[in-house]
Amino acid sequence: MTSWWDKTELGATGLKISRIGLGSAYGLSQSDVEYAHERGLNFYMWGSVRRPAFGRGVRAICQKDRDCAVVALQTYDRSKILMKPMLCKGLRELRIDYADILILSWWNKMPSERIKDAARRLKDQGLVKHIAVSCHERTTFEHFINDPYFEAIWVRYNAAHPGAETDTFPHLGDSGTGVVGYTGTRWASLLKPELTPPGDQTPRGSDCYRFQLNNPHVHAAISGPANRLQLDEAMAALDRGPLSAEEDEWIRRVGRHVKLKTGKRAMEVIDDAAGARTHT
Repeated sequence: MTSWWDKTELGATGLKISRIGLGSAYGLSQSDVEYAHERGLNFYMWGSVRRPAFGRGVRAICQKDRDCAVVALQTYDRSKILMKPMLCKGLRELRIDYADILILSWWNKMPSERIKDAARRLKDQGLVKHIAVSCHERTTFEHFINDPYFEAIWVRYNAAHPGAETDTFPHLGDSGTGVVGYTGTRWASLLKPELTPPGDQTPRGSDCYRFQLNNPHVHAAISGPANRLQLDEAMAALDRGPLSAEEDEWIRRVGRHVKLKTGKRAMEVIDDAAGARTHT
């Protein structure tokens, strides 16, 4: 019987990743990161906000066995000039020779050829193994999916923002594109009792990640736990497994209510500000 603890292939990349990945921005200690690795997580995002303790954890894991970790770094560079220096800085911080994935971050339209060429050169030099892209404009993903240059996509997807189900996922077909979901808890707004519909249970963090992983197109969900308690809750998604039909209906109902209560405009401001820091 398949378990969500089993590693999955990220599309056609050949990378074997845990269904839950960890983001570097939120405060995990070195021992937390190593504990998660011992439990079976191997997917790490060394994002634009890089907590030293998180980095020490990933570094210790990679020094023991580089092949047992899948490390993603991101770049927001629009000039191509800073792409390699910033990538190399991240590699030095982790004391690794290459990134498994380089994410071209927050491209709501197709990157210019000079940006794509700069990332391609990093791949040719062995500093990057695979290239991914993230975006806040869901309809743009169709163009990324149809371009074999991009091997994986980072997609905002949660119970309050399920639009990828109609705007993005139907275009995947047999493209082999890897899919990573982020903002599973919608910046924790899905976890707030005061935003939950009257009479409904407030979702747990693990429920939010279960919602993401319940979609057959999503290979992994990036989480941003700040401490061991939140880390255990994120990993509980893998223990609890798929949502039942009733749970799926419930969390979607909560998501619709949360979006209505918070207001689209206010959350766009929050999402854009948070997205500029890291995709978790």
